[in-house]
Amino acid sequence: MAIGFLEIYFFEDFQELQNINTMNNNTLKQYKKAIKTKYDIERNGKHFDYLYKPSRGKLRDFCWLIFEKKPTQDDLNVFKNLFGLDFDHTKKNKFKEKKDKFRPIETFFKGETDPANIDAINMAAILVDFEPRPFKKFYEMSKTEKHEKKSKKRSFFRDIKSMFF
Repeated sequence: MAIGFLEIYFFEDFQELQNINTMNNNTLKQYKKAIKTKYDIERNGKHFDYLYKPSRGKLRDFCWLIFEKKPTQDDLNVFKNLFGLDFDHTKKNKFKEKKDKFRPIETFFKGETDPANIDAINMAAILVDFEPRPFKKFYEMSKTEKHEKKSKKRSFFRDIKSMFF
């Protein structure tokens, strides 16, 4: 039994609906992989002392250095979400107590674990200066790129469909 052009068009829409649930998970995997790739480059670079053999303490100290410079609002939001406090230059001692929050980032960089905490993943992106970040921006950008590819494919089928219907 042959499948008509119209059936193919609707089949693609159905496949897209099925993929919506898995797209977020696949995109998160891509985000993590991209951050890890950036880490593998950066650990031998300018911030070698903090990233080559990461520890919670080194990552915490590096984080403070990054946030002492002019952080973006998105980065400040990640900081607040992960540590439960706003970044404040005068609260360094309170921040030092948050060393354990860097454990999932340390083990992620070392390749020992795959963190589930999106705020920890976003902080990892900040530490290696990965863009686009946070995950929401990466996801939206990925979604836009996928939509553009689908639109081109759909317009082809619409053109063919219009020739017959």
